[in-house]
Formats: sequence, C-alpha cells, structure tokens
Amino acid sequence: MRIRAWSVLSLLVFTLIASGFSSRAGEKPAVPPDHARRMQEGLALFQERVRPALVQHCLPCHGGKATRGDLDLSDRRPLIDSGVLDGGGRGSRLAALIRHDEEPHMPQKAPKLPEATIAAMVRWIDLGAPYDRPLVQRATAAAAVKARISPSEADRSFWAFRPLRVVAPPPVQGAAWLRTPIDQFILAALERRGLKPNPPAERRVLIRRVSFDLTGLPPSPEQVEAFVQDPAPDAYDRLVDRLLASPHHGERFARHWMDVARFAESSGYEHDDDRPHAYPYRDFLIRAFNGDMPYDRFVHWQLAGDELAPGDPMAMAATGFLGAGPFPTQLTEAEFESARYNELDDMVATTGSAFLGLSVGCARCHDHKYDPIPSEDYYRLAAVFTTTIRSEVQLAAGPGATAAKVQVTAEGFPPTKHHADDRGFPHYYPKTYILRRGDVAQKLGEARPGVLRILASGGRDLPSWKVEAPAAPRRSASFRRAAMAAWLTDAESGAGQLAARVMVNRLWQHHFGRGLVTTPNDFGAQGSRPSHPELLDWLAETLIAHGWRLKPIHRLIVTSAVYRQDSQYDQARAAVDRDNVFHWRRTPRRLEAEPIRDALLAVAGRLDERMYGPGTLDPALPRRSVYFFIKRSRLIPLMMLFDWPEHLVSIGQRSTTTTAPQALAMLNSDLARRCAEGLAGRLGAAQDAGGAVAIAYRIALGRSPTGAESRLAAGFLDAQRSAYARQGRPEPGRLALVDFCQALLCMNEFIYVP
Repeated sequence: MRIRAWSVLSLLVFTLIASGFSSRAGEKPAVPPDHARRMQEGLALFQERVRPALVQHCLPCHGGKATRGDLDLSDRRPLIDSGVLDGGGRGSRLAALIRHDEEPHMPQKAPKLPEATIAAMVRWIDLGAPYDRPLVQRATAAAAVKARISPSEADRSFWAFRPLRVVAPPPVQGAAWLRTPIDQFILAALERRGLKPNPPAERRVLIRRVSFDLTGLPPSPEQVEAFVQDPAPDAYDRLVDRLLASPHHGERFARHWMDVARFAESSGYEHDDDRPHAYPYRDFLIRAFNGDMPYDRFVHWQLAGDELAPGDPMAMAATGFLGAGPFPTQLTEAEFESARYNELDDMVATTGSAFLGLSVGCARCHDHKYDPIPSEDYYRLAAVFTTTIRSEVQLAAGPGATAAKVQVTAEGFPPTKHHADDRGFPHYYPKTYILRRGDVAQKLGEARPGVLRILASGGRDLPSWKVEAPAAPRRSASFRRAAMAAWLTDAESGAGQLAARVMVNRLWQHHFGRGLVTTPNDFGAQGSRPSHPELLDWLAETLIAHGWRLKPIHRLIVTSAVYRQDSQYDQARAAVDRDNVFHWRRTPRRLEAEPIRDALLAVAGRLDERMYGPGTLDPALPRRSVYFFIKRSRLIPLMMLFDWPEHLVSIGQRSTTTTAPQALAMLNSDLARRCAEGLAGRLGAAQDAGGAVAIAYRIALGRSPTGAESRLAAGFLDAQRSAYARQGRPEPGRLALVDFCQALLCMNEFIYVP
C-alpha cells in the first residue's frame, strides 16, 4: 500500500522531537534504526484496518457529531492528550474498553468489535498510533462542537426533558375504590396487571401513619380516640387539615430538605470549624414549609434571596442553601484557586441535583457521559456564581427583634473570615474559566454565565430571564442568580416543568417510601424511569397550576385511597409485583432517626416543643432532633445508628439498615432509659398493673394490648418485681414498670409504621 511521503516525514520529525532531539551543535539524536519501518507499518495498519473502525464505530460519539467523555479520536494529538493510550498496546485503557475489560464497554450501543480489528488496533497503538490525516475536516470539527453544545432532537425526546403530558385520569373498572384523581392512575395500572388494591387501613393505624408523615410525631391517645370515635364522613379530611396546619409540619419537612441541601453547621475537612450563624437557614425552611411558601419562590430565595428581597430577613437567610456545603478552612497559596473552583462545583452540583434531579457536576471535567450536558454548560452555570461568597450579616428576624448574625451566600458583603486571609486568599476570582479536565492550570477561555441548553427552548439564554431589580436593590448585586432562578422555575420556556416533576416526586417518596422515580436526585439517563409517568406529569402540572403550593399536593396524596390502604401481604399478588411498585398494598416503613428519637421524647412526656434558634451537640437535647447542631466531624451517635446522613453532598433518599447496635442502643442508651422512666411516670394514675399496661400501649403504640400481650406483660411485671424485691431494691414495682416500658419502646411496632 502506498503511503504519502510527507506523512512519513512529518511523523519522523515529530518522533525525533518527542524522543529527545537536542538542538545542541554536534549532538546526534538517538533514533531507533527501525523507526521508519515502524511508522510505515503503523500508517499502513491505520489506513487498512484502524481508520475504518474508528470512522464507523467511534467517531459518532468521539470526534464526529459529538465528543463524549472528553475523548476525541478525530486526530492524533487529542487522542494522545487524553491519556487512554498510556501503557501502550494491551496495557492501554483504550484497548481495555474495546476488549470490554473495563466499563463503559466500547462501542457502547453495538456489538463488540471483531477480534481481528481489536488486535489490529492494539498493534497500531504499539506502533505509536500514527494518523495519515485528521478523520474530521475543520468545518466538520466546528460543526461537531456546535452539535455538542446544541441538544439534538433525540436529546430532547428523553422523558425528563419532554414537555409535561397533561392527560385526564384514566377510566377504571373499580370506581368505588377511588377517593382522589391520583387513585385513577394507580388503579388503572393495577387493573392492567390483574391486581386489586388492599382495603382501607383501620383508623388507629391511619392516624398514626399520617401523623408521622405530616408532623414526625405520634398522635396522643386523646387524638387517637377522638378520631376513632368521630362518625363524620369528613373526619379524616379534617385530621389531615389539622396536621398540615401544625407548626410541627414545617419541622418535619425542613429536615427532609436539609438532606437535599447537604446542610451542616461546620466547614468539614480536618479542622471542621463551626459555622455558628448557619442555623437561620434551617429556621427559614421551617417557616417556609409551615407558611406553604410557593415552591417557585422557595427556589428563588435559596438561589438569590439577597437580590430579590434584600429587605426580608427570611430571603437573606434562605441563601444559606448555596453556602451549606463543606469548604476547607486551611489552605496553602497553591490551593487558593482550586479550592474556589471546588466551591463553585459544590454550588452547581447541589443546585442541579436538588432542583433539577440532574448530575450536572459530572460535566466538570468532561462532557457528561450520559446526559446532554456539555462541559461548557457546566462552566456557564458556574459563572453565574462567580462573585457569590459566604458572608455574615446582621439581620433582625422581624419588627422589634434584636439583630443577630446570619450566614448568607451573596455578593457585595465582606467575606466570612478565613485562616488564609492574611496570606491573600481572595475568596473569589473576577472571572470563571472553562477548565480542561477541571484543571485550573488548563484554562480554555472565560465562561460566560448561562443556563443548560437542554432546558431552554427557542435558543434562549440567561438574559432572557433578566429580573427587574426591586425598589431598593443592592448596588453590588449582579442579578445573575435571580435570572438563573427565574429560568429554573419557568414552566413555559425554561426548566420549570422538570423542576416540578422533581419536587412532586420528592413528596411522593416521602409518603410512600419510594418515588415514582426511585432515583430522586437523578432524572437523567442513568436514573430510573418513572413507574407511573402519566401520574408524575399530572402531579407536576397540578403543582404549577395551583401556584406551586406544596400543601395541596400533600393533601391530595394523603387523602387518596392508595395512601390509606392496609399493609396486609398477599403471596399471589406479590408474585406479580413483589416490590409493590404499583401499590397494591401499603408497604410498612421504618421511621427515620429523627422521628424515632422525637417519638421517644413525646411518649415520655419530655419533649420540649420550643422552635427555632441555635442548636446544640448535647445528645440529651429535649427539643426535636431537627434542632441538633450538625457538626460534620461530630455527628450524634444515636442518629448515625439509624442512618443519619453525613451532610457532605445532596442526599435524595436515605438508606435504611438493620443492625444489632440499633437494638442495643434502644436497650442500653441513657435516652431510652430516661424515656422509659418518663413513660412509666405517666402511668401512675392506673389502679393496677393491667390498667398501667393498657395505658402504656395506648400512649406508645396508639392501641390497646391484645389478651395475649396483657398476660405476657403481667407475667413480666410479676417476675421483675419479685427479682428487684429479692435484691432489696427500693420501689421494685416502679422499677419493674420502667423495665416494661423500655421493652415496649424496643418493639418493632414503635419504630415501624404500617
């Protein structure tokens, strides 16, 4: 096969330089004697076997119409720079990918390459991976860049990026079961599979379930009896309205959002300095959920409250969302710039996962491998936050209130003090650059503030969502974040429809234990697909149509027949839907760490219901667990046992583990014993042991004991009383009752809600 002379010559010169050619006079370069032969063999192999394979199988994703994973195979230089040839031949990552020894297998959506082609490519790499010419001409390469930035029709056809499909609730056969339009979507899916739903749960079960869901606390015995005895047909609806109006509702849902927002009150890393003025963000969340703040404003204030409502202390405190992530408090001069880009990454990644359910942070070092998010779009989002920093400002919580320091994340305020300030730490840089591979030493050009193109219709960009300044704007505000927030909730031409899908999915997950999309922080290609796509879109549209208010969505869900089902298990139906994806029953759920601890305090009569203000690290805190001070290096041990998150990144769904230390903590911890003593103290009015047992069951579990349970409890109390008497212990009857109460609190029924 003929080879152009200029190709051989140019490659020879390149190899001479790369192998140590020196310009010193009289010094001869060390060139292997067979170099020209190897180059000729490599070029011949490239033209005959390698180039056709690259063009057919690789260029569609890596250098032709797109450049995924920051891997460009259209020419030798970007291929060498990518590092996938390091190790040569069989030792290279490129060889491992095409051999399917490593993920992702290449080609990704086609069969494995023939072994002869793989062998030819491995040999070609060993020969230096020569090209005779680029595989893509300059004009085509420019078009590839444009294609990479501009989402394709295929990209926009992915379910999460499609417009909401507003459909009427489907017709069903078992109409008598229905209570809300939600039930029609659920029942239609069940009927298609030949399944029937369970009957309603009894009232004692239902009030316990909805009380924990909406307030995170158990109902009192009086509340249980009042609901059970209420003959009115709207008794349950009135119960739901009362719970939604409770101030405890905000405490319950603030804690959920704190997981999503990775909220903590220390900086993390080795020194983990405290952030004593971060708690107002938590208080903002409680007030926002209690007041049913429209979700679009909830989003706007967390991203740009200082720009949109600078005179409102709640809006200012809301910006704590952006600065809640970890940040090192000990930096060397060499780390200043990289630390700032890490901080920007935390803001971008958390914004993407919390509000859009997208792993935007994956595009920091290369174009997103699975979703249509080019690296350039990532840096355009980062540029929105270029001058956004943590600060501490004096704010009054309301008229006449004393001003206090509040951590905000804004522009134009003095930065929060840092240990490196005396060495010139700038806190932010005036420009944000697009970085190759996320490396601050490889700047490719300035990033202009923008939005994700896949979620902007008609070619719109950030200026399309320019926000008018309030009557008394802060002169230092750029209003970039305000525009970004407006784009994020624009349901017509921005990201609002996806944002609505993500939020209603979070609400569904809270009430059923799993979302309609089971990956709440990832609605992208690597996430799960919705089990009931029409229902998800219907809920999202309902949220938008009703002014983005969340309480009506809560009410729709918890008053539905599917929510009110019994949890009875059925083997025949489980054979069709073992994981209960389609909700033929209510799946029993274990409570999270906070309601477990709060319920202990509540049944003991020791819960301090004071709201707001600074938290504490004291495990004996009598207030609700949402008021713990969250120090990243010193998390509360009991909370960690029951799967408290580590507050480092956004958590869409907590794990649920079952371990021996959980049971041991309920048996041996000071908290469990004190709460057992408190519960026993509430039984003092009972005239006999049987009466005490009945009252204890009603307080702790919301029901009366069965006959077998009463007999077992009586035998236990007699045995313990006798044992303590033989030991000469004072008040053996009281000690026995405390032991019984602690055993009651250790029951699965106390921490599981059917």
